[in-house]
Amino acid sequence: MPAPALVALAERLQRLCVARGLTVAAAESCTGGLLAETITAVPGSSAYFRGAVVAYADAVKVRLLDVPQAMLDAHGAVSAQVALAMATGGRARLDASLAVSVTGIAGPEGGSEAKPVGLVYVGVADAAGVDVRRFQFEGDRAAIRDAAASEALTWLIAAAEGEG
Repeated sequence: MPAPALVALAERLQRLCVARGLTVAAAESCTGGLLAETITAVPGSSAYFRGAVVAYADAVKVRLLDVPQAMLDAHGAVSAQVALAMATGGRARLDASLAVSVTGIAGPEGGSEAKPVGLVYVGVADAAGVDVRRFQFEGDRAAIRDAAASEALTWLIAAAEGEG
């Protein structure tokens, strides 16, 4: 079960989206389905949640989210460019009003000086376009995944408040 604070965010997101007739999709990498799990922990989520793609492998990002292979080659999976493409692809593929993407390094291994453990990019796509934010989270793998999911849900709430 997701953390109570995450579920509370999902409840708020659900109330907003249902009231405004919005749908939501997720394109997840480092959160590994935590966003989808959190959203669907709230009864009634089928009224607005279209689904999620957990695209851990680059080939899945390409095949299911339309992330260009050349983009992955040039910038790596953990990049603002890929987060933007994942959000855009997730919104289009799942036919949602809003889509969020999360890509990052949850650790404990896999980081580098240029891309340290805890580096996460969150993207949100809506009818107006797509934007991305960069975060550097601290803590262990679970803490980084929870922080990424919290930021993603918080940003989806802000986007839903701006819609409608």
